[in-house]
Amino acid sequence: MRLEEYNKFCGALAHTTHVVQWGDAHVWKIGGKVFAIGGWNDGETLFVTFKCSKTSFEMLKEQEGLRPAPYLASRGFSWIQRTGVETLDDEGLQDYLKESYRLVSLGLTKKKQKELGLNQEEPAAPSQQD
Repeated sequence: MRLEEYNKFCGALAHTTHVVQWGDAHVWKIGGKVFAIGGWNDGETLFVTFKCSKTSFEMLKEQEGLRPAPYLASRGFSWIQRTGVETLDDEGLQDYLKESYRLVSLGLTKKKQKELGLNQEEPAAPSQQD
């Protein structure tokens, strides 16, 4: 995934914001909270960092082309950095980016979630009595 593709994908998710910080990293946020970081590369592959579940973190951290995200994982957070496509192709990365977006949005305050129209439960249908 090239930088342009990464930015286009993340920008297509609802209510996201983009900032370039931390040494030219392209940082994507939902509700002011980071869900994806793209930057630093080996000349070919864009390194992309994302949040994941603890289970996914344990599964992915030892896979080729993936590693615990520098700084974040060392502080106990479940963040992975993709450094190559050996294990996780671009389509799979997009799935993890969507999941990172969802996980981070769930951590927003209920007020912020409501303001952004995120994670709202549908009202229960009235029960029919016999």
